[in-house]
Amino acid sequence: MSALPTLRQLQFFDALCRTGSFSRAAETCFVSQSTLSSGIKELEAILAAPLVDRRAQSFTLTVAGEEVRGRSAELLADARDLVRAASTTKPLLEGDYRFGLIPTIGPFILPAAMPLVGESFPALKLYLREDLTAGLLELLRADQLDMAVLALPVDEERMDSLTFAEDPFLLVTRDDHPLAEREAVKTEELLGRQLLLLEDGHCLRDHALSACSLPKRLSSSFAATSLFTLVQMVKSGLGITLLPKMAIDQGLAEGLAVRPLEDPDGGTPKRDIGLAWRGSSRRAEEAEALAPVLKEALA
Repeated sequence: MSALPTLRQLQFFDALCRTGSFSRAAETCFVSQSTLSSGIKELEAILAAPLVDRRAQSFTLTVAGEEVRGRSAELLADARDLVRAASTTKPLLEGDYRFGLIPTIGPFILPAAMPLVGESFPALKLYLREDLTAGLLELLRADQLDMAVLALPVDEERMDSLTFAEDPFLLVTRDDHPLAEREAVKTEELLGRQLLLLEDGHCLRDHALSACSLPKRLSSSFAATSLFTLVQMVKSGLGITLLPKMAIDQGLAEGLAVRPLEDPDGGTPKRDIGLAWRGSSRRAEEAEALAPVLKEALA
């Protein structure tokens, strides 16, 4: 029977990939640098492939190392899930919890959510991480986050989710814009307008365009990195924009005209807000416990 890598060897290699340094990886694993280096060499011998280019002045992975990096992170995450599944500790009631949010949700839900979470789970310590959807999904895959609040759906294998709220999109313009005179605006009327959106990489851009049945590529030469920047661009007269209701409820569009939207089917363009996690029954229990609290925060 062929020898298989041990979890300890994979932990050493994973720590090296995350820290980018043999010395820092050894500190993370609470071993000497020589012990960590020996463990990685043993892993390379078992796999019959070099994983680390030791000739370079800076730390680099080989092609095989890049492949093993992703797979080892998943194996370690599965092992941690196994430990959690066997644990008798009740879900979500105590201890550290690594929680992610995208920047188009976090600032608008956290002020109300944090006190409610504290009241519902007083022994829970939340460590918050804000990042774009792609970054949060990568952290979830590697088990460096326990759960994240995202705009759903997400196209990701081995990722489960639970929707807890709907967030309508609203049109935001200056008071002197022609569309500000309408009680409601049909989404097809946005075509040909200078529509300002977040830059590529923000899921809010894709969700807004999809919800409004608009083409993914617009002629606008302007894009922003945050909703706050979008609002300033609208105030400067550069165009109009679409904002989620949760942001408007927090006063983001103060001083501007806000109008409801109507899609071609007569419905309201919206995005779904929910929790996402690596597939696990234990995490599902935690999501079911968290979702009502977060829903209450949005309400």
